[in-house]
Amino acid sequence: MMRRAALLSAALATVLTGGAVPASGVEPAPPGPATSRPATATPDGTAPADGTTAPTGDAPPPGEPAHPGGPATSTGDPGGDPTGGPAGEPGGARGMTDPAAPDAPADPTAPGSAGVPGDQPSLVRGDPRDFGAHIFQGNAFDTCQAPSAATMRAWHGTSPFGAVGVYIGGRGRACPKQKHLSPDWVRSVDQQGWKLLPIYVGSQSPCVIAKNKRKVRMSSKDPYGQGKREGLDAVRQAQHLGMGKSSAVYLDMEAYRYKRKSCADTTLRFIQGWNSAVRAQGYVAGYYSSANYGIAHLEKARAAGARGLPTAVWFARWRTRPSVDGEKNLHPRAWQPHRRIHQHTGNVKRTYGGHTVHIDQNLVDAPVAVVG
Repeated sequence: MMRRAALLSAALATVLTGGAVPASGVEPAPPGPATSRPATATPDGTAPADGTTAPTGDAPPPGEPAHPGGPATSTGDPGGDPTGGPAGEPGGARGMTDPAAPDAPADPTAPGSAGVPGDQPSLVRGDPRDFGAHIFQGNAFDTCQAPSAATMRAWHGTSPFGAVGVYIGGRGRACPKQKHLSPDWVRSVDQQGWKLLPIYVGSQSPCVIAKNKRKVRMSSKDPYGQGKREGLDAVRQAQHLGMGKSSAVYLDMEAYRYKRKSCADTTLRFIQGWNSAVRAQGYVAGYYSSANYGIAHLEKARAAGARGLPTAVWFARWRTRPSVDGEKNLHPRAWQPHRRIHQHTGNVKRTYGGHTVHIDQNLVDAPVAVVG
């Protein structure tokens, strides 16, 4: 235990500095390459009342088509400065790959579990490249149905995008029958120069807002165990598609009434279990949600000392200027550097190279899939 604590302290010291991110309030930069480097030796947040719609600044998440093949149209208490807390399970080189995001124990009464007083807050800081992640900085799009390889080829170089979000699995996935997504498709678009953002739409919160997601709500009996099982499935889906270890996989959690404590606790335990399973397999655990709901919830959990939080966050806030730094429901130094994605525009039609796709648009400075 003392050796683990020493390793963790050393790791945190080495990863507190990182690369620059796009300045707040600026337009997206041209797409940049995914980068990696050798691993080091050291391991308005208010929800509306029930029955109302989300605030205009809050975006619906990706993967909810308002039309065939299209994305969604439906629908913080900043913490202190301390960095890191004691490591949890799973530990060691094969387990917890992000030293800034120690996993919550399976024991529901352990510190940092939902509803239990937490450890000292962590800012979840440090360059993810230090533990093997590949980073993409630039513009990305996501859409419910992965476009054909021909469309991806036509868009590459003619569009402003250098990465694409693809829905790899989950019982809540809006487009379960992917016409094009396959290992061959992944290899093809990777060879074209695209970077991939794998998204997994698993079980949803018990108090999820979208009516079409209520049929896939998680169980309140063992949400941590259910999260672990679905996290393992997310890794299996990524592996099947040829996305190897150190790949990021993003859990898509639709907007939910996180101010309902019992619901928030259940949802957090599911997320903690999912993250634990994904990290234990050597993958990077990411999390997508709307800024005013799921992201606001995780920021409050982080400030309260919760463990088992995601390595990277993907927040949806539409009708605002693209910025990975300017989200009001995130501590400005939390999930930094290279740990954020901003979905800033949604449900739009774009045409490049003669091919038209309905998409959501994102500004990315975060881990992507590792192909090959």
